[in-house]
Amino acid sequence: MSLDPHSVDTIPRWSWAAPLAACVLLAGKSAGLIPASPLVLIVAAALLGACVFAAVHHAEIIALRVGEPFGSIILAIAVTVIEVALIVSIMLSAKAGADLLARDTVFATVMLVLNGIVGLCLLLGGARHYEQSFDTNASSAALSVIGTLAVLTLVLPNYTLATPGPTYAPSQLLFVSVVSILLYAVFLFVQTIRHRDYFLSEPDATDASAHDQAILPSLKTAQTTAGLLALALAAVVLLAKVLSPALETAVASAGLPKAFVGVVIAAVVLLPEGLAAIAAARLNKLQTSLNLALGSAIATIGLTIPIVGLVALWGRQPLTLGLAPAEMVLLVLTLFIGTITLATGRTTILQGAVHLVIFAVFLFLAAVP
Repeated sequence: MSLDPHSVDTIPRWSWAAPLAACVLLAGKSAGLIPASPLVLIVAAALLGACVFAAVHHAEIIALRVGEPFGSIILAIAVTVIEVALIVSIMLSAKAGADLLARDTVFATVMLVLNGIVGLCLLLGGARHYEQSFDTNASSAALSVIGTLAVLTLVLPNYTLATPGPTYAPSQLLFVSVVSILLYAVFLFVQTIRHRDYFLSEPDATDASAHDQAILPSLKTAQTTAGLLALALAAVVLLAKVLSPALETAVASAGLPKAFVGVVIAAVVLLPEGLAAIAAARLNKLQTSLNLALGSAIATIGLTIPIVGLVALWGRQPLTLGLAPAEMVLLVLTLFIGTITLATGRTTILQGAVHLVIFAVFLFLAAVP
């Protein structure tokens, strides 16, 4: 959809009303004025969805102001903040299975990004534009970082000898956390400074959306939107924390394994970025879609695991990171197919269908291991 100067400088009422209503609900519940009930949980779930869409809107306005690839980075880091907050809050509750939540959520995030979001982007973008192109330099750089971080954090713990089981010794966890953050920092340097041109979309003269790049929100609007984005993200985190006990109960009542909680958390926090990526693909901006998707996967592994690892070390809590054999097979298959998909610089609906099939297998095995 083509933007106009009025639309990017206007803040819709719903985009600030939803986070504000969520804050009122949370304040009332915290003060004991709103009792826990099924109706309150339904309202909280509805507000959670509204806040997610509000975050999407505000992030898109900020992305227009700062330009690519900075807009994608802002949204990726925002999503990672949500994910870390959710994982840490559940870890500190010391519930059974909390030591597995970080692994399950990060693995689910990688599968959702590389297969679910990328697959939908390629399928819907290809259905509308037949064939789409992107810069292979950017995609190969991102995928090499994702593969390295995924193996270091989710596969290698299964084969270390310092501790029994799929875990790292404290010194190993600290070392992997540091190198993960350093690798992410180098990727950001390449993406934003040294080779920024790799990550920029080329304007398409036949696409009306190419003219949107000349339309920028005012500085005042961008600053207001940044504050509202922070409020919406905070509301998402707090609402999700309120809903997490009900979520765990629902997952258990449905006969699903505890690992499925990680899938749900990943789906909630990735919804804003996923919607933005799919919208960009439908506007024939596949490079922007890949920046959002791959950048989110890198931020998730490169930041979530180190931060959660440091929290576990500080609290002397166990942290299981190594994947089960079936999950490792899916991860290797995903990285292999991703390499083939992103090697040519051009995609069609076929590549999208392949990734979605892998994603469907992941979801099915998460429900029926």
